[in-house]
Amino acid sequence: MLQRASMKRNNNNDPQTNKHNYVCLKTASNPAKSIAKATMFLVTSLFISAALLVLLGCFDFTTLAGLKQVTTIRKSQPITNQRFPNQCVQKNQTRHQTPEDGSSRNNNNKARNNHSRSSTCPSYFRWIHEDLRPWKETGITRGMLEKARRTAHFRVVILDGRVYVKKYRKSIQTRDVFTMWGIVQLLRWYPGRLPDLELMFDPDDRPTVRSKDFQGQQHPAPPPLFRYCSDDASLDIVFPDWSFWGWAEVNIKPWAESLVAIEEGNKMTQWNDRVAYAYWRGNPYVAPTRGDLLRCNVSAKQDWNTRLYIQDWDRESREGFKNSNLENQCTHRYKIYIEGWAWSVSEKYIMACDSMTLYVRPKFYDFYIRGMMPLQHYWPIRDNSKCTSLNFAVHWGNTHLDQARKIGKEGSRFIREEVKMEYVYDYMFHLMNEYAKLLKFKPEIPWGATELTPDSMGCPATGRWRDFMAESMVMFPSEASPCEMPSPYNPQALREVLETKANLTRQVELWEDQYYHGLANNKKP
Repeated sequence: MLQRASMKRNNNNDPQTNKHNYVCLKTASNPAKSIAKATMFLVTSLFISAALLVLLGCFDFTTLAGLKQVTTIRKSQPITNQRFPNQCVQKNQTRHQTPEDGSSRNNNNKARNNHSRSSTCPSYFRWIHEDLRPWKETGITRGMLEKARRTAHFRVVILDGRVYVKKYRKSIQTRDVFTMWGIVQLLRWYPGRLPDLELMFDPDDRPTVRSKDFQGQQHPAPPPLFRYCSDDASLDIVFPDWSFWGWAEVNIKPWAESLVAIEEGNKMTQWNDRVAYAYWRGNPYVAPTRGDLLRCNVSAKQDWNTRLYIQDWDRESREGFKNSNLENQCTHRYKIYIEGWAWSVSEKYIMACDSMTLYVRPKFYDFYIRGMMPLQHYWPIRDNSKCTSLNFAVHWGNTHLDQARKIGKEGSRFIREEVKMEYVYDYMFHLMNEYAKLLKFKPEIPWGATELTPDSMGCPATGRWRDFMAESMVMFPSEASPCEMPSPYNPQALREVLETKANLTRQVELWEDQYYHGLANNKKP
């Protein structure tokens, strides 16, 4: 277009231009000189026009040069202040959905301003190196990735700063939707910073890549599979769970808003004034270990210093979730965390309450718990003798109030400061970058994949699903760079970390044994 415009300008009917051309032709002593000048002018015009097109992003110089173009870098789309485009915003939208409401926008601004540019990532980021270690020597081939499809629910492709998804099967509730939404927000938080990559994701509970199936040189390399938790016998790659962007089915708001609400709830009851028992509310029917926990509830015959309540989510849904606000559950000095069928989403909400978390020995881990320590962030509870272990923990706390309060406060500080959304996005950023470095193939958009954008996901959503997307949508790119990734553990340092955790847990169990041994001796005649 610019070339045609240039040619048109050179062939106009301007009298002054015609007169000038006439004089030039008349005074030329050699017709060949005129042809040479015209050729030079035309070539110059073409190069100028091409340069303008390059600047506008409409033309590729490698085409003229005969070079193969490997990667096309597209300009990131600007982020507007609107949650979703005007054409898909319903007229009867709730107040917090409107752009005029600055509550979510102010939270985002506050978060951006408080995030240090030169901060070092929390210690649990070092586990990224450990999670990816199985592929450190071999890298990740296309064949390895395709093997992960056996249990994967969807494939994510990031190419030229855009996100594409290929779905294979439906997940539990809308776990997959809000996980994808979180990845879309990551690209808005750090636009143009994510490398091209391709990964498989399984949003079910338990890990499936068993390390014993891939030991020894005669066995194939394990498939790289992302999920929300793993265990010591598995190689699944842990990733932040969907609830950080909201769990609409049970009315748990996005993490940034939930964290603010819980902080306000903490102020309602001072620690010393809280109920001096261990509190738990949840669904006991998802796993035998939770059913076993109910045996520890207070009864006419026995009080194990616990107050346990069954959460009926079906009834809560019918009654508008009026009895399930997380910020109203910070009224006890001690709160119990116990896994469900696998790791439990409830972990971060329980630990944010300033109460001393009584952490029943887990089998699974998520992405941040590996950075927490017994007696510093939580109190470990035996899984095979829950009732006596919980009873002793409460007794110890009530006789060591300052120490118990300190453990509770430090655990909550960790959750508030080191698992805030900025670090959640940083963890995703570094994990994906380190993962992409291992890829031995060029990521491709598979047939049938769809591009994910805030509009394509937000506009069709309704009710709480739409509300939570609006509340968790990144409104501005981060002004800070990602935190600085810590170096991997060396074998000795990793061994020391694991031994320290084990020793602190054994110390608590020793105190417990001594306590009950003393009680038994006092009962002897």
